[in-house]
Amino acid sequence: MKIEVGEEGTQNEIRESSLDPAKVADVGDLDDDGRPKRTGMFPPGVGYEEKLSGTLWTASAHIITAVIGSGVLSLAWCIAQLGWIVGISTLLIFSCITLYTSNLLAECYRSGGTATAKRNYTYMDAVKANLLWGKNQSGGRMNIACGLAQQANLNGLVVGYTITAAISMVAIRRSNCFHERGHEALCQFSSKPYMIGIGALQIILSQIRNIEDLWWLSLVATITSFGYSSIGAGLALATIVSGHGKRTTPTGIEVGAGITAAQKMWRMFTAFGDIAIAYTYSPVLIEVQDTIKSTEGENSKVMKKANIISVSATTVFYLMCACFGYAAFGNYAHGNMLTGFGFYEPFWLIDIANIFIVLHLLGAYQVMAQPVFGTVESCIKRRWPNSKFVNKEYPVKLLGPKSLNFSINLLRLSWRSMYVVVATSVAVGFPYFNEVLALLGAVSYWPLTVYFPVAMFIARKKIDRGTLKWFALQLLTMVTLLLAIAAACGSIEGFGEALHIFKPSLIEK
Repeated sequence: MKIEVGEEGTQNEIRESSLDPAKVADVGDLDDDGRPKRTGMFPPGVGYEEKLSGTLWTASAHIITAVIGSGVLSLAWCIAQLGWIVGISTLLIFSCITLYTSNLLAECYRSGGTATAKRNYTYMDAVKANLLWGKNQSGGRMNIACGLAQQANLNGLVVGYTITAAISMVAIRRSNCFHERGHEALCQFSSKPYMIGIGALQIILSQIRNIEDLWWLSLVATITSFGYSSIGAGLALATIVSGHGKRTTPTGIEVGAGITAAQKMWRMFTAFGDIAIAYTYSPVLIEVQDTIKSTEGENSKVMKKANIISVSATTVFYLMCACFGYAAFGNYAHGNMLTGFGFYEPFWLIDIANIFIVLHLLGAYQVMAQPVFGTVESCIKRRWPNSKFVNKEYPVKLLGPKSLNFSINLLRLSWRSMYVVVATSVAVGFPYFNEVLALLGAVSYWPLTVYFPVAMFIARKKIDRGTLKWFALQLLTMVTLLLAIAAACGSIEGFGEALHIFKPSLIEK
């Protein structure tokens, strides 16, 4: 659909949504880009009540859903590898780096740096618009590099979340088994049926139109992420207070019996990577920012506030889980306090925590998958703009409140269902994929979280080479690159170990 907007009759294409084009009768229903107005409301005329979408708080919820994963429960292991001094310093440093570069990226939502400049709807759009490359000044190669890194990261996380959620579901069953039969019982169960069940549920959730309509799922995911993080930290604190905390050291696990100097080094590299990746949400930042409702001011200010709220809350919970977990379990902290059975009792509380993990990962899966869905569907809609299969929405009315009504689109139903089936199949057939995910995360962290935001900032502000600010930004880029390379090396070594361990157990009992 095309519509004229502004005095010069600028043609702007309206992004596909459930909004009936016939109901968009005047320019007042549209934003400056010709798309349905970002008001924090459901589209007018469909009879829905106002919802809290496109605000500071929903943006913060989306970010927290994306950034806090069950990996928070492995931070105690990271501190055990690095020690109190380096471990805590690393957490704080990466939180500052993430906040700074995320604010730089938020400024790239508008190409011209003003409240009325052209919007960039995706990370790739922002890179293409803000970076110059070659004579055509299109940033095309940068755009492709960004797209490859982003898609590898997002698709990898989708598969990884399927595996991790299934592990938590198995942990619930194992927790009950240990409670009934004793802690020495052999309680082994296959995670594959749970992966298939999660895939079936994700097919339903994937029919949600876009990331803005995920506000309620992100809210649930945010609450549950705080829930299981608090339970893990609380159980660790209870262990410390009861006097059962294990020995810790300023430099972490010591070289000696059971660990060589080389193993210590690889584990430190892996810990650096785990902490860096734990703060990563830049692949979805621009997409989240595009949901913020239109205001009189520049919405990058709202996004920066959301960055501060999210990173601050995340850092507090990371420090709690990391420090309490390390103090409780010492240098031999588990990779996951709740699924690795650092705790056995109270079993019901551990079950609740793992249920929270599953609920959170269901939401995180969708936050990561929606940009993938959007990219593919936008390409298809540009190729077949008049196809009913691609564009037509079929409303479904349910008994009860009108807010329960929804619509079905045949393209969305078929393509997204196939995507979930493929992702679930990879998870079922590739049980050590989390080690591959660690490598993907280490490789994509540097370009997406640091390099592109810094490069776009330099280009937008026209910072001259050789100035103090230019050197400072280049130093940040180089240091994080070295850390990313070290983390990637640690991930490769960890993948080799995992391949050796998992190879005989591909067929589970």
